[in-house]
Amino acid sequence: MQLSSFTDYSIRVLIYLSTLAEDELTSITAVSQYYKISKNHLVKVVYKLGKLGYVETKQGKRGGIKLKIHSKHINIGKVIRQVEPLELFNCSVSSCYISPACRLKKYLLDAKEAFLKELDQYTIDDLVRDNQKLINLL
Repeated sequence: MQLSSFTDYSIRVLIYLSTLAEDELTSITAVSQYYKISKNHLVKVVYKLGKLGYVETKQGKRGGIKLKIHSKHINIGKVIRQVEPLELFNCSVSSCYISPACRLKKYLLDAKEAFLKELDQYTIDDLVRDNQKLINLL
């Protein structure tokens, strides 16, 4: 299974923001330059994360972005469910003639749920807390 770049960038933005001081703001440009990701793409990512309540954006000269909630309350499995469609195959009858009798779709659904259940055990804080090597890179 491969997650989309949108999901990858969403997690990266949350990690980056979780390393900032509580009231410290940064810019999408700074995050974009650090990760070498298109600023236009990150604007869409930050917008979605803002709509989901993870990121706060402030306009103006002293504006920027920061986490809206503490990283220990940002569950990785939940974030992925919210930003990633996770449709492994199109199992509709119009796309696959054997769909009504196929067992693969149930197995894939079970595998997807196991994958997400595993990620439900972790938060963004778990990725950053006591990870000096990561902090040094950021």
